[in-house]
Amino acid sequence: MEFARLLARKKYDLVVVARNEGKLLQLKNELEPKGITVHVCACDLSRPDAALDVFNFTLEHGLEIDVLINNAGFGDSGAFADSDWKKQYEMVQVNITALMQLTHCFLPQMISRGSGKILNLSSVAAFCAGPGMSVYYASKAFVRSFSEAVAEEVKGTGVSVTALCPGPTATGFEAAAAMGKDSRMFRKAALAEDVAKAGLRAMQKNQALCYQGAFTKAMGFLCRLAPRALTRKYAKKMNAV
Repeated sequence: MEFARLLARKKYDLVVVARNEGKLLQLKNELEPKGITVHVCACDLSRPDAALDVFNFTLEHGLEIDVLINNAGFGDSGAFADSDWKKQYEMVQVNITALMQLTHCFLPQMISRGSGKILNLSSVAAFCAGPGMSVYYASKAFVRSFSEAVAEEVKGTGVSVTALCPGPTATGFEAAAAMGKDSRMFRKAALAEDVAKAGLRAMQKNQALCYQGAFTKAMGFLCRLAPRALTRKYAKKMNAV
């Protein structure tokens, strides 16, 4: 929601998408007095081809999307062998498939117009394997790699793609991921507004990759230098409660 609030300050009209229509309507009531229009599209992105419903919503309402922010996502903690398969499947659907499909829907329109920006939410988790959160870490590695590749493909078209790689952020993620209030990872979590601001700045500068905060930049650098056996042991320790 922080992305929506920041863009509303810049007078962007918005299409907001989430599973909970009530929360979207609250956001609409909060932001429209700022002089913008907020279109509410209640959609469960964990369903196959749900992204097509979002795309069709914009077509039916005659909406041209100048900025696409793929911010939906969630995680889960625990050993993969003990995990709930449905939750792992839905995580891949939201974190990877919906993001990829939304990009595939809107990117050709942007290229045709010669303008547009896409911001995909990855994570510092993209730079190493994550025992205890194996599927989540793998999904964010996909987002980073996919975003960087498409960013290179669209150079010269007037369109940019940015992967935002924050560290732990205070969004309620840890509760949804069943990590518990004593999780090491979230003891010094960044503010969601600060992460969103960093992402939007990077997007406006057409950066392909953005780290938020000194800690995240350092971790990204160290993960590239350290042996993978070491980084995955460190991640396992951080993912433990």
